Formats: sequence, structure tokens, C-alpha cells
Amino acid sequence: MGVEATPPITLVVTGRITRADVPGLCAALDRLLAAPERAGAPVECDLAGVVRPGLTVVEALARLSLTVRRAGRGPLRLRGTPPELRTLLDLVGLADLAGVTDAPSP
Repeated sequence: MGVEATPPITLVVTGRITRADVPGLCAALDRLLAAPERAGAPVECDLAGVVRPGLTVVEALARLSLTVRRAGRGPLRLRGTPPELRTLLDLVGLADLAGVTDAPSP
């Protein structure tokens, strides 16, 4: 008998992210986290579709990470992180500070 892993709660982020998008992303994540049947599931953010990631995306990830931690979950895992975004996260020290980790490949 194998142990079944709980599928992650995944927020998919695509396109070019603006500051105006950040509250909506946090609200979408709050809705995903509120599903009682998903209690205890890991939380990840799929960033493969993000276009031209910059500091606004870094800000969004910081707020999403805070949303996950406030819900008693954590850390927020990232999937499909563009290399330039990974570099920005490392430069601002957010990767370690916010507990952001890379999700394992499927």
C-alpha cells in the first residue's frame, strides 16, 4: 500500500501583473484556502505564464506568502518560476525571508 500525497492547492498566475492585480490574487488565494476539503494541502503558485516579471510580481509573491501564513499554512511553494524572477527574489532576499520554496517537478 502506498501513501497518497494530498494534491496541492494551486493558484495559477499568468500575464503581466500590475499592482492593481495584487489584491485580486490574494482574494483568489483566500477563496482557494477556504475550501474545507483542502485543509492540510500544500499551497503553490504556478508562475509559468507570467510575462515580464518584475518587482510587482515580487510584491505579489510577498503578499501571497503572507496570505498563506496567515491562514496557518506555509510555506508558499513556487512552480514554473521564470529565471529572471528567481534572480529578483534572491536579490531582494525574499526567497528565504518569506519561506518561498520551489515546488517539486510533476
